[in-house]
Amino acid sequence: MAKPNYSFEKRQRELAKKKKKEEKLQEKAARKAGGGSGEQPDEATQGNVPADDGAAPADTQPNP
Repeated sequence: MAKPNYSFEKRQRELAKKKKKEEKLQEKAARKAGGGSGEQPDEATQGNVPADDGAAPADTQPNP
């Protein structure tokens, strides 16, 4: 039976980690250069969160 080559397996894991890290950095740089137009849209543009227009809700305004 052949003896396992642990140093080869370790090197392959290290290379995979390095490749994944570089891909993440490239994606991050692309998002930053693209003006923030990443895969996830902003919550205010999705329509499920109302935009803050600076006006207080009607029930929290003081009575005159």
